[in-house]
Amino acid sequence: MEEYDFIIIGAGLSGVDAAYRLKTQLPDCSYTILEAREEIGGTWSFFKFPGVRSDSELAVLGLPWRPWPHENDMADAHLIREYIEDAARAEGIDKKIRFGHRVNGASWSSEEQRWTLSVLAGDVKKEYSANFLLACTGYYDYEKPLQANIPGIENFQGTVAHPQFWPQDIDYAGKKVIIIGSGATAVTMVPVVAKTASHVTMLQRSPSYVMSLPLSSPVNVWLKRNLPEHIAHSINWWLSLIAENLFSSFSINFPNQMRKILMKEMRAELPADIDVDVHFNPRYDPWDQRVCMCPDGDFFKALHQDNCDVVTDRIQKVTEDGILTESGKKLEADIIVPATGLNLHLFGGITPVVDGEPLEIGTRYCWRGAMLSGLPNAGTVTGYTTTSWTVGADASIKLLISVWKRMKKVGATSVVPVHAQDDTHPSKPVVAHSSTYFVMAQSRFPRITGRSPWYGRKNAFFDYFQLWFGNLSKGLEYTLPSKKDE
Repeated sequence: MEEYDFIIIGAGLSGVDAAYRLKTQLPDCSYTILEAREEIGGTWSFFKFPGVRSDSELAVLGLPWRPWPHENDMADAHLIREYIEDAARAEGIDKKIRFGHRVNGASWSSEEQRWTLSVLAGDVKKEYSANFLLACTGYYDYEKPLQANIPGIENFQGTVAHPQFWPQDIDYAGKKVIIIGSGATAVTMVPVVAKTASHVTMLQRSPSYVMSLPLSSPVNVWLKRNLPEHIAHSINWWLSLIAENLFSSFSINFPNQMRKILMKEMRAELPADIDVDVHFNPRYDPWDQRVCMCPDGDFFKALHQDNCDVVTDRIQKVTEDGILTESGKKLEADIIVPATGLNLHLFGGITPVVDGEPLEIGTRYCWRGAMLSGLPNAGTVTGYTTTSWTVGADASIKLLISVWKRMKKVGATSVVPVHAQDDTHPSKPVVAHSSTYFVMAQSRFPRITGRSPWYGRKNAFFDYFQLWFGNLSKGLEYTLPSKKDE
């Protein structure tokens, strides 16, 4: 059995970032990365649907220590995957990745003060041991999509193409396509599919906010052309971080004003025959669910085409050749795309075991957005849901490294968050989004009280302030070696 100080689960943006932070901040520690798939990149190598891209700027979605090399700030998935691969190769991180190694179980032994992982590599069962786990697995299930209730979908005689398992041989040129959904996936797909399909309909049960952003930031382009790369990257990173957080903070604190701004912008972008009050007037406030971003307004431009429209209605049933809505409208289709959300879970979907007892993630409390009560020497690395993922993931990783350093400083062999139930501060979901797929996953996600240190991901400025000045003892219990072990 191979033993390491750290085992990182997942080789996406978060996993590669975690490896870099371990390499540079804990150079004497050993680590490996276990990746279930056969390639690096996580989200950006997994999804293959048309137009798959980022919906936030790569200045902050990218790795903080690796400048984004392209002028496009909102980039296609293949460019992001290549960027992650190049970063891992340049730092020697790629040599630490075990591809095709799926973690099926994780067991902690207080007696041994170590984790043992059950891993399946092809048909071979393996075991790995580590003092500390970093779960950089994101929060969605790669194998099982969200099961949306679409009545009569089994009657459809055309092709049902799920974005999570997009058929690579599908040809939608000249076909009638219905994309069910109004989130980031639908907003991303519509303008690409509309280029060649005979007709595209985005069928939504309820509207979302959509905002246009420049494909390339003029400021970023100027910085890259006139300053050394590392200086340009640093300035652009901070400018993007500040702008992104000001936007989300304003939206959360002044939702009525932000709604008016977004509605005005959408009216200006959309064709006159589309009723904004019907199709782009969400029931929720901005950032109760994520605002969809589109580069250079490509989504709005697609809706100016004769072959593209949006329908806000509920599905009565799917027929052999299309969809009948509750209002009685018949939508013909050759291809139906259920872009209805993701199936969410943490820790790669496994249930960790502590001293023989399974520990259900949904019963745990989240310590500063990075550890779970009752789970020793383990971090769940997650990013932000309202701003760029990677900034939050990086803050989590740095916090966990600080906890490790504190553990070593006091001579402890393990550390575990301990939550005492306090009825004066009742528990709440760790993610407060009202999106259907987050609501449906609440039982699988940890809880928070909102009172320090039992909170989830906040924002970059709060998390970095806490990283520099936060207490590494409150809510944590450190285990010192017993005299018989010394």
